[in-house]
Amino acid sequence: MILCCGEALIDMIPAPTDRGRDGFVPYPGGAVFNTAIALGRLGVPAGLLTGLSRDLFGAQLAAALHDSGVDTALAIRTDRPTTLAFVELAHGDARYHFFDENSAGRMLEPADMPDLPDHVTSLFLGGISLACEPGADAYAALLARAGEARAVMIDPNIRPGFIADAARYRQRLAAMLARADIVKLSGEDLDWLAPGDDPEAARIARLLARGPALAIVTRGGDGATAYLTGGSVVSVPARATRIVDTVGAGDTFNAGVLAKLAALGLLTRPALRQLDPEAARAALTLGARAAAVTVSRPGADPPWAADLPD
Repeated sequence: MILCCGEALIDMIPAPTDRGRDGFVPYPGGAVFNTAIALGRLGVPAGLLTGLSRDLFGAQLAAALHDSGVDTALAIRTDRPTTLAFVELAHGDARYHFFDENSAGRMLEPADMPDLPDHVTSLFLGGISLACEPGADAYAALLARAGEARAVMIDPNIRPGFIADAARYRQRLAAMLARADIVKLSGEDLDWLAPGDDPEAARIARLLARGPALAIVTRGGDGATAYLTGGSVVSVPARATRIVDTVGAGDTFNAGVLAKLAALGLLTRPALRQLDPEAARAALTLGARAAAVTVSRPGADPPWAADLPD
């Protein structure tokens, strides 16, 4: 099972009302939640480890996970409130306004993290959960304790507005990336992590030297590129589609990558260290196909396997 570790929240998506003003419709979301949902819908055994509230929004999140076949046995139930993210959409791009203080996810502590059963063979971590303390320290502690024998993918999805102490965040994230096998970054993530005028390939090479076996850089409509430790570079285009909004696109891409690697029997630490370019291309291609469906829909609504275009 791939265990997705991180935030589950409610995206409040603007929608017109009969009064002539926009209202907000609650959609289950959060970067890590979206990846878990997408994995479940693609038929991959997946679970979610998160702080899950007992409030009405937490019940909505739990129902969505159940409906997509995601295991919630390792979710940490709490009476703290669910995080809310109000979304502004402009020209297909999303901006977020978060209400996260004292929330179920944010207030997790390292001592809350469970022992992982043997059927958890891979970990996915990322999103705002790696920035907001004390929860960020809890996920870092989980990875330090349980990541050595498992394949690990990290998508930091860096949002500077959530980072209270940049030096502390960089130190924690660097330690986590050193334990990762796969790291997925946007161009903005890479610029924040490794600023400067050096070419992208040079900056990625320095990142790979710290531990990961595979680095993926996504560029929205311009596709994605994978850098392998052996020096190979593989690029795939984005799938052409009508864009409704981009909420959950990168999260779905992550699920597609993990799903293809799992299907090929390559989602293990030894296999990822020897990954060949064609396998990387296949993984990126499924990620792009899945993401193209998500951006064609309102809200974060990843595809089921039957929804994917040929």
